[in-house]
Amino acid sequence: MATTARRRASAEKTRPSVFWPAAAVVVPLTGLIAKIDISGAEHLPMEGPYVIAPNHYSEFDPVIVAVATWRIGRGPRFMAKESLFKVPVLGSVLRATGMVPVARASSASAAKQTIAQAEALVEHGRGVIVYPEGSLTRDPDLWPMRGKSGAVRLALEGGIPVIPMATWGVQRILPRYGKLSLWPLRKRVQVALGPAVDLDAYRAGGTGNANLIAATDAVMADIAALLGDLRGEQPPAERWNPALHGQNETGRLES
Repeated sequence: MATTARRRASAEKTRPSVFWPAAAVVVPLTGLIAKIDISGAEHLPMEGPYVIAPNHYSEFDPVIVAVATWRIGRGPRFMAKESLFKVPVLGSVLRATGMVPVARASSASAAKQTIAQAEALVEHGRGVIVYPEGSLTRDPDLWPMRGKSGAVRLALEGGIPVIPMATWGVQRILPRYGKLSLWPLRKRVQVALGPAVDLDAYRAGGTGNANLIAATDAVMADIAALLGDLRGEQPPAERWNPALHGQNETGRLES
């Protein structure tokens, strides 16, 4: 109980915040749909910047991740497409909540943007949620697929810890590309956080492609291990590579 009280007293939740109106609606509604069990909450820093890296297998799991992050005591900020920031009203909301824009840009521009984003996270002591897979997993058994380098780019540029997260059970609420299932209410969803991924071996390697791939694989391995514990199964030895199966890595998966 003391730990819960300490977490609920975090600065992001006690000072006035634009998250409060959203939380007042989203958290109770989500509580009707899902019974969220969180383990490993102690691994999420209560102060300072961080990157949460979750698995992604349902269009509804961002809601679960956001509510779990809020319940632990931090503001759930996501990376969002830069184009969304140009939409009237929505763009203002995204900026007010500190969401992080992601540009569809050249490698040089993307690298400069990553540095700026990392510096901003450090300066403001904020965290951000980055789905390293970049899209819903293509793995037919819903294991994490090959990851992209966005999360580790931020981490390496800013010296920011990457906190692996796994969720399981959301597929019973909304299957991948399926239909929403609200009944029975309060389906159990498990959320597990692990210790910060050990990226020390990659920090000196900078943002070269080989180094980013290796660091991303380390992050994906920790996420898969957490998910294996939740599922009571052994993760595949090799992560699903959409390119080897004639699949696009982004966009809707066509059967």
